Amino acid sequence: MDNIIKAAALDMENFSRAFSPTAEKNTIRVLNTMRQERLSSQHFPPGSGYGYNDIGRDKLEDVYARVFGAEAALMRQQIISGTHAISLALFGNLLPGDELLTLGQPYDTLQTVIGSRRLTPGCMLEMGIKHRNFEIDFDSPDLQAIVNAIQNDTKIVALQRSRGYSSRNSLSVSKIVDINKAIKATYPDVIVFVDNCYGEMVEPFEPSYYGIDLMAGSLIKNPGAGLTPAGGYIVGKSNFVERAAYRLTIPGAGREVGASMVDNRIYFQALFLAPSIVAEALAGAVFTASLLKRLGFEVSPEPDQERTDIIQAVKMANAEQLEVFCQGIQKYSPVDSFVRPEPWPMPGYDNDIIMAAGGFVQGSSIELSADAPIREPYLLFIQGGLSRFHTKYAVSQTVLDMRSQGLI
Repeated sequence: MDNIIKAAALDMENFSRAFSPTAEKNTIRVLNTMRQERLSSQHFPPGSGYGYNDIGRDKLEDVYARVFGAEAALMRQQIISGTHAISLALFGNLLPGDELLTLGQPYDTLQTVIGSRRLTPGCMLEMGIKHRNFEIDFDSPDLQAIVNAIQNDTKIVALQRSRGYSSRNSLSVSKIVDINKAIKATYPDVIVFVDNCYGEMVEPFEPSYYGIDLMAGSLIKNPGAGLTPAGGYIVGKSNFVERAAYRLTIPGAGREVGASMVDNRIYFQALFLAPSIVAEALAGAVFTASLLKRLGFEVSPEPDQERTDIIQAVKMANAEQLEVFCQGIQKYSPVDSFVRPEPWPMPGYDNDIIMAAGGFVQGSSIELSADAPIREPYLLFIQGGLSRFHTKYAVSQTVLDMRSQGLI
């Protein structure tokens, strides 16, 4: 077993070298943005009350817009999750009678927002917004078929960059750009939206750099670097971002209100560190893929495969293997290591979910975490890792424990 772990560690060091140039480019881009925006310590203190003239909050949004190559940004501590950020972007730009066209099955919690699984109070379908899903080949999207799927009442075409709880590969920025160009050539007024969760800083530029209309993500994932306690972002064309802001606050006030209540320094510093932290998470993912593949598990991506997000999927043999692996990751986490995660009916999901999340920020998936729905084909999703050395140790010890229990 020691030789297998050593071989996986060697793969980690060899294959993860490819992540350094991207991390360096992204670090320099963030650095130069902060220099150009004349970031100062006067932007660090939080605001209060209505948040008028909250210069730290405003500077953060200017920095985010420039880093993401967008016209405008809404980056707020009050956004509770990636799904919340996505919901704000969609609800803000869809009216009754409009259609949302999703390319590929939406993530579980977004299905609840749409109302495609059940008619939840306040969901899109209840409000007269239509939804249609169009399945695509994520490895080789048929661009003409995507264009043909758009109808007269289609207002937004939505893409999810990461795999979510599915076996498909994540979408690269180049594929997203190709889809956007194909749509815009025939339907220039259709809004193209990208769920960017888990993909930030993995590639040299974000999709919004190439003309994507609207994009959203979470600050307890990649751009939060394990530091930010909460928040989310929306970037894109100014008019679309402003409409999303009206959903977060109130029509007429939009981005002008909503005080930053936590020290803004954390958010600036997190963005500065994000490229390096993402590179660490990717290195840990390579180790995980290499070790588990050598032990006979199906893994995606493969250890040497190009990565476009931080998620590592592993197919387990049964629910017991899946649960014990998650319990091992929790056991070898810095926080709540004594807690034993069990499957439970997590809000927004149809299946019970098991989640190992022994991080410093609750639910932070840029910190090492592992989670899965308890359903066939028993896919486990491992992501994050502030340090490749923590990932290597936690995954190795989990595997050794499983072996001692006769599960491997």
